[in-house]
Amino acid sequence: MKLIFYKYQGAGNDFILVDNRTEQINHHNPQLISQLCDRRFGIGGDGMMFLQNAEGYDFEMVYYNADGQPSSMCGNGGRCIVAFAKYMGVIDSETNFLAVDGPHYAKISASGNWVSLQMINVDTVNRDADAYVINTGSPHYVQLTSGLKHKNVYAEGYAIRNNPTYLAKGINVNFVEPLDNGYFVRTFERGVEDETFACGTGVTAVALAMAQENKQTGHISTPVKVLGGKLNINFNYDGVKFTDIFLEGPAEKVFEGEIEVEIDADYTAETQTV
Repeated sequence: MKLIFYKYQGAGNDFILVDNRTEQINHHNPQLISQLCDRRFGIGGDGMMFLQNAEGYDFEMVYYNADGQPSSMCGNGGRCIVAFAKYMGVIDSETNFLAVDGPHYAKISASGNWVSLQMINVDTVNRDADAYVINTGSPHYVQLTSGLKHKNVYAEGYAIRNNPTYLAKGINVNFVEPLDNGYFVRTFERGVEDETFACGTGVTAVALAMAQENKQTGHISTPVKVLGGKLNINFNYDGVKFTDIFLEGPAEKVFEGEIEVEIDADYTAETQTV
């Protein structure tokens, strides 16, 4: 079959998006998803999303990691699918949509390339030695460090993600270095199993962890630099619970295209770019 797809990126986090409101595509196919996300033999992406109908919401976001497995919430993916929904005429300047971790509200600029996405509230922050462990829709490990520009994020992130504590379910690993204005963050993502240029739920976890680290309360705005650009996290913290958390940043369509996808009875996929 011919699959029409759209490629979006948010601060370097890139995704394959498909309009599946007619539910024409059976996407419960890890081999197909992973092949399409492959950067040499497919389209290439950190993940793949399907925009679908959901009763009571503008749309549903169905997200898969690059390994083809269903994923927990992806913040930059959420911002990209909001931009995609605007491009497709599903929404205008605001939206309420459904994701794997529940409902989300988002606002999008008139140009369609700047999205502010509300994340889930957080009331639990755990510690693993001197690191923070926070679930912002996906589980994250947050470690303060220095010399981050030269750190081997793949090797160190891989070791933490695969240690006995996190091996079974996996965890995203974020290394954080303070800047004059905000923080520099590099992330090893589970599911991708490599460093990515940005991670939305990751920088959100970093912002919350650093507020607790610095004993900040009230309304807080945290600028974050990632390999793929700049993001900002706004939230309220009363010393116990983080609320009104918004992840803000760019979300841009890179290109669109078609790919021929053949699926046999055993869900073995072969693709050829058109």
